[in-house]
Amino acid sequence: MATVLALETSCDESAAAIVRGSTVLASAVASQVEEHARWGGVVPEIASRRHVEALPQLIEQVCGQSGLPVAAVDAVAATVAPGLVGALLVASVTGRTLARLHDKPFLGIHHLEGHLASVQLGEPLPEGPYLVLLVSGGHTELVRVDAPGHFSRIGRSHDDAAGEAFDKVARLLGLGYPGGPAIQAAAAGGDPSRFALPKGRISLPGGGFHPYDFSFSGLKTAMLREVRALEQRQQESGEPLPVADLAASFEQVVAEVLVERSCRCARDQGLRTLVLVGGVAANRRLRTLLEARCGREKLQWRVAPLAYCTDNAAMIGVAACRRLEAGVRSAFDLGVAARLPLDQAGRLYETQALF
Repeated sequence: MATVLALETSCDESAAAIVRGSTVLASAVASQVEEHARWGGVVPEIASRRHVEALPQLIEQVCGQSGLPVAAVDAVAATVAPGLVGALLVASVTGRTLARLHDKPFLGIHHLEGHLASVQLGEPLPEGPYLVLLVSGGHTELVRVDAPGHFSRIGRSHDDAAGEAFDKVARLLGLGYPGGPAIQAAAAGGDPSRFALPKGRISLPGGGFHPYDFSFSGLKTAMLREVRALEQRQQESGEPLPVADLAASFEQVVAEVLVERSCRCARDQGLRTLVLVGGVAANRRLRTLLEARCGREKLQWRVAPLAYCTDNAAMIGVAACRRLEAGVRSAFDLGVAARLPLDQAGRLYETQALF
């Protein structure tokens, strides 16, 4: 069974892990949340600098915890797409350098493939095919997985990802960054039915609506209008802004949209298993609604372990182990890319570097 040193620096989390198959031997993450919270979101230049500072210590930490030096692993892997280019370069250059120094294969990993693999760090998955709802700060997608490395996107967001919408609405409500945990905390005890908010849909050219795609821009606008109207009334009445009810109503409608369209997609595709991964998969309301809906529709459901929902290197390591076991590796001159469709992930292992 392959053992891989994996590195992740695609956004604002520096991470390293040593993984053997689906077993995490050591994992470490250095968060930059507090620093970026001052600006209300990720500042790419700051993120890149912090990765440079943190990654060597994280590698040393996981090698120490696992008792395995870099020379003892079978391969080195790093996220190479998609993400912030400057941030991606830190793990990519570090990974390729270590692989060269120790004469190991290098694997460039697609960040979303890592998220898809994260569920394997918990309960064993049933045989494919199955449907994955991948919902994070940068991505909201419905992905059909037919076999390891064989993916097809069936649904997506046409504007903000769900996690991005959480961040922007949290800023609107004065709740801070990151928005997901802030809104979840504020929504506790709130009335999720107090405000009627829209479930954005995507029109089809011939009429009707796309059954599986998402849009959160109209929901953000509706929240802005509600808040502005309440603030105007507040000037007259002096009543405090009902932040808990606003947060709960927003969280509820996002969760309902994600669950309804995911279950419909699974049913229409004839799939009996639905998998939830990504940073927003940590949201309690989303998990609760998904569990209840899957129970009613007799769908199996799986969710990534809470510790591996947000960006981490363990998920990158699991994806790398699967690729290594399939007999592939990346070219040493493979670079990084800000964007790359998931269905192009296999091209990261071509003899001629994709980018």
